Amino acid sequence: MSLFRCAVAQANDTLSGMSLQLTSREMHHALASSDAAYDGIFFAAVKTTGIFCRPSCRARKPKPENVEFFATQREALFSGYRPCKRCRPLDTDGKPPGWVAKLERRIEAAPAVRIAAQELRRMGVDPARARRYFQQHHGMSFQAYCRARRLSDALRRIRGGSSVSEVAHSSGFESESGFRAAYARVFGSAPADAGNCELITLSWIRTAIGPLVVGTTDSAVCLLEFSDRRMLEGQLRTLRRRFRAVLVPGTNQLVAALQQQLDEYFGGARTQFDLPLHFPGTPFQSQVWSTLLEIPYGSTRSYQEVAREVGRPRAVRAVGTANGMNRIAVLIPCHRVVNANGELGGYGGGLWRKRLLLELEGGQRSPAPLVKYTAKVPSQ
Repeated sequence: MSLFRCAVAQANDTLSGMSLQLTSREMHHALASSDAAYDGIFFAAVKTTGIFCRPSCRARKPKPENVEFFATQREALFSGYRPCKRCRPLDTDGKPPGWVAKLERRIEAAPAVRIAAQELRRMGVDPARARRYFQQHHGMSFQAYCRARRLSDALRRIRGGSSVSEVAHSSGFESESGFRAAYARVFGSAPADAGNCELITLSWIRTAIGPLVVGTTDSAVCLLEFSDRRMLEGQLRTLRRRFRAVLVPGTNQLVAALQQQLDEYFGGARTQFDLPLHFPGTPFQSQVWSTLLEIPYGSTRSYQEVAREVGRPRAVRAVGTANGMNRIAVLIPCHRVVNANGELGGYGGGLWRKRLLLELEGGQRSPAPLVKYTAKVPSQ
């Protein structure tokens, strides 16, 4: 699977796809034992109460015949269930499970070092569980994620002046030909072409409204999109075209800063973001998106008002379209645009997210617990 398809696979998660990796018996067992290691992998809904929970919820366990499982909060909400007030499945503490955080630190410390199944077991991690978690949250298996990280690290080193031969033999590949073949499958070009393209780093970050895919250039945030949004694949295609860029997995200073600022925003400690943004589009789109940045925290504008502010009072429908094409959610606050009658209107991330964001900014919803930010930032 190409890096592009891996990056967007989680946008198409379905319960049937998840059940190929997790059996009903496994999910029932995880729910019965309140196993926090499965939090975020699936959600359990109780037909008799109309409530859905995390697997780790400590509430009284329902009868198995009264439970149905969902891959995402969105699916549970759209099926008519409401979130549990005890385990709060729409919230997050901003952290992956401890064993996942340990794996991610290991990968980032030495992307070129292979982590075989035997090594995972020595670390106390079941390889099958690692595969399922990374498939659900990163759109690829654990080993595929490690391979993509090795290749993205190799791409950066080649762009920095290292020879292809040198990078191939220090990136965990058994031969230079194997490295070249893997590189071409992922990036669609030969390693020798690495210096001729822009790089956009793709990362996955956790927030109180679910995981987000973030894209950054060397100097700015250019993508912040909901991982379950159907338009994600199209947004990534647009990025590649607009920036003439290669998309690679990884992390950097901007990703770390964005995670921290989002944690503060959802914790009620931040009302403005101060990160550099890059959002090229058509002249009209760019004008609309720039206007959205002027809408204050806690306020809303109607589509008609935005149309007037960009000097196109009759272009209400076009404003709505541009609003929906916004590639940087939350930071460019398209959620603050509503219908003239006060109704929410549309939102690509789902109306439940739009409602939550507006309630948070309007003081109608308690902020998520603030998390002490401890992510390690790679050296530049």
